[in-house]
Amino acid sequence: MNISRRQFVIQSTALGTTFLAGTGKAASLLAAEAEVPWQRKIRRLGQTNMTEHDPAVLNVAQWADYWSSLKVDAIMISVTGILAFYQTKVPFHRKGRFLGSRDFFGECCAAAKERGLRIIARMSPDLNWEDAVQAHPEWFQRDSQGQAVPHTEDRRLFRTCMFSSYMTDYMPAIMREINALYEVDGLFTNAWPPLGSMPVCYCDQCRQLPKPGGLAYWEKFNERTVYLWKLYDSIAKEKKASNFYFGNLGGGIGSTADLVQLGELCQWFQCDNQGRGGDDTPIWGAALQGRVCRAVQKGKMATNVSAGWSTGVPRWRNVAKGQAEQEMWLNETLASGLVPYHHIIGGENGMGEDRRWLEPARKYFNWTARHDRHFSARRSIAPIGVVMGQRTHLFYRPPSHALMHEYMDGMYYALLEGRFLFDFVHEEKLGAEDLSKYSALLLPNTALLSDQQCQQLRAYVEAGGSLLATFESSLYTERNERRSDFGLADVFGIRRAGDIVGTTGNAYLARIERPHPILAGFAGTHWLPGAEHRLPVAPISDPVLTVVPGFVAYPPELSYPLQARTAEPAVVIRQKGASRLVYFPGDVERTMWKSGHTDLARLLQNSIRWVAGENPPVTVQGEGVIETFAWETDAGYAVHLLNYTNPAMHRGWIRDVHPLGAQNVRFAVPPGRKVVRVELLRAETPIPFTDSGGVVEFVIPKVADYEVAALSVT
Repeated sequence: MNISRRQFVIQSTALGTTFLAGTGKAASLLAAEAEVPWQRKIRRLGQTNMTEHDPAVLNVAQWADYWSSLKVDAIMISVTGILAFYQTKVPFHRKGRFLGSRDFFGECCAAAKERGLRIIARMSPDLNWEDAVQAHPEWFQRDSQGQAVPHTEDRRLFRTCMFSSYMTDYMPAIMREINALYEVDGLFTNAWPPLGSMPVCYCDQCRQLPKPGGLAYWEKFNERTVYLWKLYDSIAKEKKASNFYFGNLGGGIGSTADLVQLGELCQWFQCDNQGRGGDDTPIWGAALQGRVCRAVQKGKMATNVSAGWSTGVPRWRNVAKGQAEQEMWLNETLASGLVPYHHIIGGENGMGEDRRWLEPARKYFNWTARHDRHFSARRSIAPIGVVMGQRTHLFYRPPSHALMHEYMDGMYYALLEGRFLFDFVHEEKLGAEDLSKYSALLLPNTALLSDQQCQQLRAYVEAGGSLLATFESSLYTERNERRSDFGLADVFGIRRAGDIVGTTGNAYLARIERPHPILAGFAGTHWLPGAEHRLPVAPISDPVLTVVPGFVAYPPELSYPLQARTAEPAVVIRQKGASRLVYFPGDVERTMWKSGHTDLARLLQNSIRWVAGENPPVTVQGEGVIETFAWETDAGYAVHLLNYTNPAMHRGWIRDVHPLGAQNVRFAVPPGRKVVRVELLRAETPIPFTDSGGVVEFVIPKVADYEVAALSVT
């Protein structure tokens, strides 16, 4: 048999390794490692988002050296689709005006390959120029008057339609050209699938589709997305079998594409959640995105793009974000089990006129590289699941003045303040196997649930699981059709007794009728605040809280209840065997988020603690607002603490870090495992611990912005 010298060396090395290992187990481990797809071995990713001017100013060797110094395993390089960074022959793939005769993309690929980096060819299928509109009017989105839709910032560009042949002719032509010319490892499309909202288009193709915005349109949208995803993936594999295609999936809970469908299909979950985007965006956006990702794609490659540039409103693409804010976004990415991904814009003056985003990222990425085995998030240890109702977020219409994200924001904040460990659970993953690890599930106004999903939740409760739900949870089918009563009415023992009641002055009050653990800490009062909206339910026996109807807030002379007591429950509590059940008829989580009322926060946290039960696997006690993740890792276990105790926690940017004092950790080690070492990864020092019958306890002396307690086991 004729083999090359390279093949001989590879085969000899493999045989030698097996011989030296001396056991069949070592050989099987090596074989298993060899079968792991290359993308699942990536621990860091980088991207300089190329501009049209970069071929004139970017030092390619300096660019490649920088990313290599960050120890990234792969790098995104711009092909685009809007502007070509190589000598394309695809019609209407316009070459940048500073490209000249250079093969800029090819030079970057060669430099990256010389440094051992994988290459992802980055493309943008969302926009093209007016000459393409004239030649191929069928490629572009149209408004209701039939006019091509211009881009909002640069009106020389026009929005393409994903239902057109632009996606099946033009983009595949670019992909195949790249395959033919360059040694790339994967294909990626930026800005597709669309993240924030589904496209509204009145072109000839789209006029044949259901009305945009509805469920019927969403199904066609998903059908088209899956078709194109499979098409592009097949084109990637024309290059080699290990290549693949992936697109943007990072819209958080409100993502437009069916995340479960694409999570099963794709090999790389790309979360494009680069930083805070609005005036009132809380700091935990990247961590929330990580929870969404892990809910739909467990075990596959998953990353989140963290912007070095200034996100927010207004934004500055070419100016560095504050370091404390940028670093917290990377912290959250790591803590939530995603691979960190540093993203900067343009190569002016070598690597930017503003170079402040370069060195901090290098330091941070080199720190992660020293501890890779502790960042391999294999399995979450959280005992609580928060149901993520994607259909509810897309199609449910909340009461006036309410915003859909406020329900999850409120529940999320209550969980953080209460220091609960929790996962997101997608509504399409409610089978017994998916839910068996959770002692309790929370449904934050999960309005749209199918009969099958209600039955799955019913079976979960019958098997001993506990459930907490709020407001209109299960009142609508998966088709957004209102039921006559709750789909989970029998589970909670409730019956709808009217339509939504809002607030015109004072919101309703909740009157304490008898003691219960969910009322812990409420002394010296018979009244608690109610929610802004409630859905009346029929009276129950022996209620814990009842409704005192709302009344005027002004004038104060009339600000007193006209009816001091009713039989309408403000909460319904049941216990069936091991199952604990709590239903709030009001939008308590949303009202808590909007008002900031500490009574509502305490009531929610008490209720969560009661349904979740005693003895959680991990507890962290101490001062401050902390988000905690606990993972099983390659080395054993890791407990991540994110310190959000900051004046800029809810809006703006973090300006300074406000360190916290001692945090006491209690960790129940699974049977058969023994902790032999606990070390703090940020402090890079071991700490003492005690082990009492499989329960390990230790103290983290200080948490600045982020700390990771790594538990090595045998």
